[in-house]
Amino acid sequence: MTTIGFIGSGNIGSTVARLAVDAGYDVVLSNSRGPGTLHDLVEDLGPHARAAADDAAAAGDLVVVTVPLRAVQDVPAEPLRGKVVIDTCNYYPRRDDHVAELDDESTTTSELVRRHLAGSSVVKAFSNISSVHLGTLARPSGSPDRSVLPLAGDDTGAKAEVTAFLDSIGYDAYDVGPLAEGWRFQRDTPAYAGLYNGDTSGTWPPPEDSGVRVTEDTLKQKLAVARRYAEM
Repeated sequence: MTTIGFIGSGNIGSTVARLAVDAGYDVVLSNSRGPGTLHDLVEDLGPHARAAADDAAAAGDLVVVTVPLRAVQDVPAEPLRGKVVIDTCNYYPRRDDHVAELDDESTTTSELVRRHLAGSSVVKAFSNISSVHLGTLARPSGSPDRSVLPLAGDDTGAKAEVTAFLDSIGYDAYDVGPLAEGWRFQRDTPAYAGLYNGDTSGTWPPPEDSGVRVTEDTLKQKLAVARRYAEM
């Protein structure tokens, strides 16, 4: 695998793209406003990056969908058929409008994404960490201060592929289980972004030096707390 496609190139997308380029991947970036708006980012990322109008999905061996949840329905599904898709989407009712299935917790964000991208193998990742910490906490494999990111998905092979990608860009992965379990690290859970934020007292954006290493044990504890709250 040599090329990572990006549908959406905001804070998370551009940070993952930078980590991917640093790890030796080629990246193809896209957004809803057109490739011209990505000129500065592409220039900054260097010769292994390019912007595309509509072929980021087709070009990517692995594709990151990182758009506001309300925009998922605008993502073309056919070019992603048969591909592994990393879904970073979060649900913010103020931004995305209310979604009844999410409000009553009868489904999860990534299950909605999978419903739209029915021919793809969807893996939820990068959704519980700020772009600031994502960019600053990456460490080489084997580093004692390496952090862990959770992922969820229904396809074992797809999760293995995403785990390998995470490893290559500086993170260990913890498999939470199927997509239906992805809620355990969604917004307003103990395993969400504050886990990596240290004691910044709610400062946003968090200072670049505020990142705190997250171990697998810590992540497991936070995910377990989310489960206990859900069962109360």
